[in-house]
Amino acid sequence: MQSNKVKAPLVHLSRRDTLPIWSKALIRLAAFVLGMAVCGLVAMLLIEKLRLDPSRLGEFYYSFIKGSFSTLAKRWKFFKNTAVLLCIALALTPAFRMRFWNTGAEGQTLMGVLAAVAVNFYLGGKYTNGRVVWPDWALLVLMFAASLIAGAVWGVIPALFKARWNTNETLFTLMMNYVATFFVSYCLIKWVPSGSSSLGKLSSGKLPTVFTNLGKSQYSDYLLIIILVGVVTALVYVYLNYSKHGYEISVVGESERTARYVGINVNRVIVRTMVLSGLLCGLAGWIIGAGLDRSVTTESVGGQGFTAIMVCWLAKFDPVMMMLTSGLIIFLNLGADQISTTFDVSGAFPNVIIGIVLFFIIGSEFFINYKINFRSRQAPAAVK
Repeated sequence: MQSNKVKAPLVHLSRRDTLPIWSKALIRLAAFVLGMAVCGLVAMLLIEKLRLDPSRLGEFYYSFIKGSFSTLAKRWKFFKNTAVLLCIALALTPAFRMRFWNTGAEGQTLMGVLAAVAVNFYLGGKYTNGRVVWPDWALLVLMFAASLIAGAVWGVIPALFKARWNTNETLFTLMMNYVATFFVSYCLIKWVPSGSSSLGKLSSGKLPTVFTNLGKSQYSDYLLIIILVGVVTALVYVYLNYSKHGYEISVVGESERTARYVGINVNRVIVRTMVLSGLLCGLAGWIIGAGLDRSVTTESVGGQGFTAIMVCWLAKFDPVMMMLTSGLIIFLNLGADQISTTFDVSGAFPNVIIGIVLFFIIGSEFFINYKINFRSRQAPAAVK
């Protein structure tokens, strides 16, 4: 009588138990190092100067550090860019924890910039009998309120449609980005009749400089922005992890049916959370409109609304970890720009470098969640 043997596969996957934090950190660090190593190999193949002189490969890696930390100006720029990106990522976090996939942070932030600049354009720099009508502190308060309202309105519109008609929030919020961009273009046409669509930097409505004795350059103006975003990070962390609203967000994200069963008004949570998300995007818009650009264009946000999605995902929607992931993204961006300048390569090559590193970091999540098992040498039991 012939016996049938069940032969185990040579390789199979199984889900890991929860790894310690240090193990996850080591896996991600190894992925980052491996990604940088691959970037070096790609650079040796594509960059002419490195092909002629491979000994300059060390300079290639050093350029990443130079791009963010070689001078005082670059250090301030690194922390300023990190703070702005972190603020937008924080805005997405409550919605993402609720599994409301808000892809509209770009438009919500842009509307915040537009609202702040509109208030400044119509009220700033106006004089009556030789006296300014709106002093800067009052103007900044009005700009702040306008930015928050604009961001919240732009965020709550898709939430209302989702709550009432169960529309697809990903497509809805994505389309709202384009509406915001065209609305900014329309306003610029009205404000700049010459047709240049360039408003220029407004003279009023500038965030004040704090702790001037800590920095002797104009870049110390960014210190208030960095402090403000740090405070917001702490508040969002407490809100999501230690408040009733944060608990309701988590329950709705896990299962809407369970949330309804325990008495949570799901539609109310959706609308409330997107109002919060829009408010934080409006705050980021105010920072850009009042603290940085003091003007508005269709590129004022510069794609950071989409980059913030990556920041959120890499940090697993944890506000504290987002400080690290935001810094990593900015570090890669500034380092890649420095490489482009140092080695005189095209603007596409820095994007290739960033993509390779992020590919390895994202891929490391597979090894965090799963382990690879090989077939044992022991013969399998026969099945009659």
